[in-house]
Amino acid sequence: LKPQVLTSRQDKPDGKLIIVTAVTPTKTGEGKTTMAVGLAQALGHIGKRNIVVLRQPSLGPVFGIKGGAAGGGYAQVLPMEDINIHFTGDLHAVTCAHDLLTSLMENHIFRGNALDIDTKNIMWKRVLDIESRFLRSIVVGLGDKNGGVPYETGFEITTASEIAAIHAISKDLMDCKQRMGEITVAYNSKGGAVKAKEIGGVGAMAILMKEAVKPNLVQTLENTPAIIHGGPFANIAHGCPSLAAIKTALKLTDYVVVEPGFGADLGMEKFMNIAARAGSLKPSVVVVVATIKALKRHAGVKMRDLKEVNPEKVAEGLPILANEVDNVKRYGLRPVVCMNHFYTDDDAEIKVVLDWAKKMGVPAAFTDTVLKGGPGGTELAKLVLEEASKPSDFHHLYDLDMPVEEKIRTIATQMYKVADIELSSEARSNLKQIEKLGFDKMPICMAKTPLSLTDNENIQGMPPEGYILPIE
Repeated sequence: LKPQVLTSRQDKPDGKLIIVTAVTPTKTGEGKTTMAVGLAQALGHIGKRNIVVLRQPSLGPVFGIKGGAAGGGYAQVLPMEDINIHFTGDLHAVTCAHDLLTSLMENHIFRGNALDIDTKNIMWKRVLDIESRFLRSIVVGLGDKNGGVPYETGFEITTASEIAAIHAISKDLMDCKQRMGEITVAYNSKGGAVKAKEIGGVGAMAILMKEAVKPNLVQTLENTPAIIHGGPFANIAHGCPSLAAIKTALKLTDYVVVEPGFGADLGMEKFMNIAARAGSLKPSVVVVVATIKALKRHAGVKMRDLKEVNPEKVAEGLPILANEVDNVKRYGLRPVVCMNHFYTDDDAEIKVVLDWAKKMGVPAAFTDTVLKGGPGGTELAKLVLEEASKPSDFHHLYDLDMPVEEKIRTIATQMYKVADIELSSEARSNLKQIEKLGFDKMPICMAKTPLSLTDNENIQGMPPEGYILPIE
C-alpha cells in the first residue's frame, strides 16, 4: 500500500480499534493469531466492515517450535506459504540495512577510527533471519597480511534488530530514516554514544527500506482484508504490527483488529505504552484469548495430562486469566474473554470458565473459528461490538516524566503482579548511563521471557507471594 492511501484520507475519522491479546503463553499455544483472524471474519459475517492487522512471520520461529503466523484451519490469511516464507521481502530489507550499518562501522574503524570507537564497547552486531546457535558469539576482524581489528561480536535474528523495531514504529520512510540515524552503534573511549548518523550511510539504509515501509495487503480465507506488516519480537522489542499499517487501516474501515505479540503482560503492555503513544492511538476494546489447556498448564497440569477432564484445575488456573483482565482494565478499557474452543474441552470445564466470567462481570464466549470460520465466532463478535460501542477512558500506565526505576516498578507490580523489583549493580550502572545520554524520558521496553509473569519461564500461573523481580 502506497503512503498516499493514508495521506489522502487524513480528514476521515478513524475506525474503532480492537486489540487481541492473550493470557501468558504456554507451549500448547493459545491461537491468538487464529482468533484475531477468526474475529475479523466473524465481524464480516454480521455485516461489519473491518480489517485485521497482523505482524509478519520470520523464518526463525517458522522453522522452530512456534511455527507460522498466518492463523490456522478456517481462520487464516492467504497465501499462507508465501506469507510465512519471505513474503514481500521486508525482513530481507531489514537484514540488509542492518548489516550495511555494521559494514560501514567496521570500515570506519579500519580506516583510522576518527570517532574513537571503543571496540570493546560495540553494541551493533550482525543479523540473520535463520537461527544459528554457533554464530551467536564470534570473533571477527582477524584480517590478512595487512592486519585487522579483531573484536568479539555475534549474529542476532533479524527480528531482534533495532531496525525491525524502527520499521514497525515509523510512520513513513522519512521517519524511518530519521530514527535509524539515531541508533547507538557503539560507545567511544570516553563513554559517549556513537550514532549511525555519525558513521554515515543512513541514506543508503533508507533506500534499502524504501519498499519495506509500505504495508502489505492480503486477505483471509473469507476475503476479509488483512494487512501484515512489521514483526519485532514482543519479548525484546515492542512486538506490534507497524504504525503505518494500523493507521492506514483505521482510515479505510469501521473496525480494525490488531494483534500484538505474546500475552497482555508483554505485547499488550508495550502496545499501550509505546506504540499507542507514538501513533496517538486509542483502543476501544481488548479481547483476551485463552484456552482450557492454558488454564490447566498455569495450574500445574503436565502436558501429557491435559486431555483429562479436570474442572478443578481449570478453576485453579483462572487467576492468570483474571490477571490479564485486570491488566486491560488498568488502561481504562473493557475486556472481552475469547476462549479458543478445542474438541477436548469438557462441558464441566467450559461451565467453570463461563460461571467465573459471569461472576466477574466480564463478557466471554467460546469460539470455533478454526473449524467453522467466521460463523464460529459471531457470538464473540457481537460481544466485542457491544463493548466497543461504550465510551472508554483509555490512558497509559505511567507518565514519561517518572524516574526510569519507577516506570519499571510500575510495569512489574501492576502488569506482572510481583511484589517489587531489585536492580543489579550493572543495571544501576546502565541506568546512570541512560540518564546521562538523555534517554530517561522515554517509554520502557522490557526484555523478558514470554512464558511467565516472572523472569523464570518455569514459574507458571501467578508469581509466588513476595516475589522480587531481578532487573539485570
